[in-house]
Amino acid sequence: MPQMNVESFNLDHTKVAAPYVRLVGVIEGQLGDKIYKYDLRIKQPNIEHMDMPALHSLEHLMAENSRNHHDRVVDVGPMGCQTGFYISVLNDDSYENMLEVIDKTLHDVLNATEVPACNEVQCGYARSHSLEGAQQLAKELLDKRDEWTVVFGDE
Repeated sequence: MPQMNVESFNLDHTKVAAPYVRLVGVIEGQLGDKIYKYDLRIKQPNIEHMDMPALHSLEHLMAENSRNHHDRVVDVGPMGCQTGFYISVLNDDSYENMLEVIDKTLHDVLNATEVPACNEVQCGYARSHSLEGAQQLAKELLDKRDEWTVVFGDE
């Protein structure tokens, strides 16, 4: 296949084994700041996906709570394929630290009593949420915490 501009388009999605956390890439700014982009893959590509209300709520919960554990989270954004999220952080090259941030954030999700910003003023589709679905996804991920560092099934 030809080399693509988008990193994930160059990833063989038939070879990965979700769940995992992998460093996608590093972008360096003109002043030396670096953004580290991670692929948090929750569901096995082309086999399963997250339901939108659960994904949407997990996005809100992770975007809000991850910043309680890392003061340089740039973004937490869902993948259009509904199999995971991209998480970007500024000037932190520690993979282990990112794993801990995700772990702590997912525990926050389990303990949540509501989805933050789940209203028409703060959300573009406030009717499409499921706290229970987000918590189930968080539980599934935490149950497989020891697998997060293995991206490919044959590693």
